[in-house]
Amino acid sequence: MITHIQGKLVEKNPTHVVIDCNGVGYMLNISLHTFSQIPDKESLKLFTHLQIKEDAHTLYGFASIAEREIFRLLISVSGIGASIARTMLSSLTPKQIREGIAGEDVALIQSIKGIGAKTAQRVIIDLKDKIIKIYDIDEVSITKDNTNKEEALSALEVLGYVKKQAERVVNKIMAAQPDASVETVIKEALKNL
Repeated sequence: MITHIQGKLVEKNPTHVVIDCNGVGYMLNISLHTFSQIPDKESLKLFTHLQIKEDAHTLYGFASIAEREIFRLLISVSGIGASIARTMLSSLTPKQIREGIAGEDVALIQSIKGIGAKTAQRVIIDLKDKIIKIYDIDEVSITKDNTNKEEALSALEVLGYVKKQAERVVNKIMAAQPDASVETVIKEALKNL
């Protein structure tokens, strides 16, 4: 198993990078989250996951071990392949995915392109206990954050904003300021909508 690759960054794209390691160029598929973490310097180290199928050997690269672990958890769910897991990590940060699953936030998981209600529920059912155990997440704090989020979203809907658009903005605010009060979230959301 290839656990990481370190070498000279030859090519950098939003979907993949090429790393030259002792004269061999390795193409690694990456998420937008990893793309945003890659510095524009020559030397690069990415943690990897090697997927072997009968018709291809595909390397996936991650900026952190935490992102790779979330990826591996996601692909363990029936119906979630590597490309959907990569899309999930491109749409949300690993922390948002962890907290969304632990907090049973079906709407957040379903907001990702290619994931329907049933798949979102399956991800939550299959991974909630594992994520709470692995990351030692306190369920009480998640419930509090989700309550603030839900209150803020319902207030924004009453004000006439589209739920999907409001939810994206509120998710960004909650990620940046997890302890923000409902009032703060609404004020920040109004500035960005």
